Parts: sequence; C-alpha cells; structure tokens
Amino acid sequence: AAVALAGAREQAGWWGKGTPATWADAVEAARSIAAEAGVEVTVRADQHAPWHPGRCAALYVTVNGEETLFGHAGELHPRVIKALHLPERTCAAEVELDVLEQAVDGALQAPRISTFPVATQDVALVVAGDVPAADVERALREGAGELLESLRLFDVFTGEQIGGGNKSLAYALRFRAADRTLTVEEASAARDSAVALAAERTGAVLRGA
Repeated sequence: AAVALAGAREQAGWWGKGTPATWADAVEAARSIAAEAGVEVTVRADQHAPWHPGRCAALYVTVNGEETLFGHAGELHPRVIKALHLPERTCAAEVELDVLEQAVDGALQAPRISTFPVATQDVALVVAGDVPAADVERALREGAGELLESLRLFDVFTGEQIGGGNKSLAYALRFRAADRTLTVEEASAARDSAVALAAERTGAVLRGA
C-alpha cells in the first residue's frame, strides 16, 4: 500500500492559514493502515532512497516476537521531486501488507465505536534537536493511558524563540471513553500524565512554560 501527499493537508479559509502536508502526515498514514489491523508501529529515523535523508522514517511491526521492517515514510528527496516534476516537499509512504498480515495476532476485532464525544487537547513540547519525535510520541502514548484514542504530530518548529539546538513538537491528543462523556478535568489529567512521562524520558518541556 502506498500514499503520496502534496500541497495543503488543510485548505486555507476564513478559519486561518492552510496546513501543508509534511513527513509526519506520511508516517501517520502508514500508522493508520496498521491500526486498522490492530498492529502497533515502531518508528525510527532512517536513510532510504527515494526519501529525504533527514526526513525519512523506517516503520517496524512485531512478527513472531521480532521487529520486522514494515515500510518507509517521509518527505521525498528534492532530486526525486525535481526529476518526477512533483510539487515541492511531496511526501510519501509505502508499506508491505504481507508483513502486516503476519503481524496480526489472531482474528481481527471490529472496532468499538463510542457514541460519546471526543475531547481534544493540544500540547507543544520543546526538546533537544537530536531527540527523535518517535521517542516523544511513545512516551506520550504510554503516559496518556487507556483514554487516549489517537495522537498526531501536526507541527515541528525550530527557531530562536525556543533556543538554539532545540525543536518544538506540537501534538493533538484525542481522548474518549466508551461509557461516558469525559470531563475537562479527566482529559487534562490524562494530558498532564502524558507530558510528565515525556518530560521524564526525553527532557521535554511544555512550550511557553
């Protein structure tokens, strides 16, 4: 399975500026495919043609107790984009469905659909530039607990405002309970727990804190 992303992921309008598709969206597309099979993906930085060497992720799933390469995702190399006459900063993901099938543990279960509303909490975390976004995400997922429905990296920022050698990673966390409407306090507590574990494991600091 493959996906190519170019241009605006969210169009501009009265609500504000548009949001361009990035390497993080390509990774999330691959993760979504695996999630449909109930399989968790481990993301690691990689260098693999035809992707940009600094914006490429290798994707792994567990097969028979061993980590197995599932595919790659990220931003395509500028030379590839130029040669194929693609839009600037085009991103792509490619995954092996045969490997995904091997990673499935037993029969697939249909998803449980909650009729209760989702609670969204956004966080922007500042980490050292050499800290992989995948490590931050892993800590956030674990710290957030069972109420976390999904997590998405939607912005990466570097600049003098956050200090030299640092980067800001902005995540959207969606919380939902199967049996009740979450209170603001419950969603905030889950978010704070996620941030606390990310701070402990990666040195992340809330932007603006």
